[in-house]
Amino acid sequence: MTAIQGLTAGTWNIDPTHTEVGFVVRHMAISKVRGKFERFEGAIVVGDQIEDSSVNATVEVKSVNTNQEQRDEHLRTSDFFLADEHPTITFASKSVRVDGSDIYVLGDFTMRGVTKEIELQVEFGGVTVDGYGNTKAGFEASTTINRKDFGVNWNAPTEAGGLTLGDDVKLHIDGQAMLAA
Repeated sequence: MTAIQGLTAGTWNIDPTHTEVGFVVRHMAISKVRGKFERFEGAIVVGDQIEDSSVNATVEVKSVNTNQEQRDEHLRTSDFFLADEHPTITFASKSVRVDGSDIYVLGDFTMRGVTKEIELQVEFGGVTVDGYGNTKAGFEASTTINRKDFGVNWNAPTEAGGLTLGDDVKLHIDGQAMLAA
């Protein structure tokens, strides 16, 4: 079992002001499109040992933002997120393990009504106290999913003979969490 220096047992709420939940997908086989979600919430319950911790998070699908409104509207449709029928994406951890300096969080990821087990690789950034006396922890988490596993099958051929979108989507969270009082 492992303890992480400075990380106090308790509930740590995701700080949406200082957290970004983003994704990257290959576009037209030559570049990448990046996006993020503007509204989300979550909590990390840290145990006395990191392996006894858990994570739950919810993302509001309609808050998707790729800095191009027409594309964002398309992403909300049945071609992609099917936001009216499935308004949230959720993650609920099942286990936490430590391997050297790496932390892995295994859990159920649900998108478009499909639940698959994914593993997030987490980098712990440390703990500090902000100017208002709040104890904050920093972290980055990432994984890659196949969008087709979640029923996101839309694609279109390009003039060069390839497809508009790649299947792999990199998920990345760059965040802060605040220790609940």
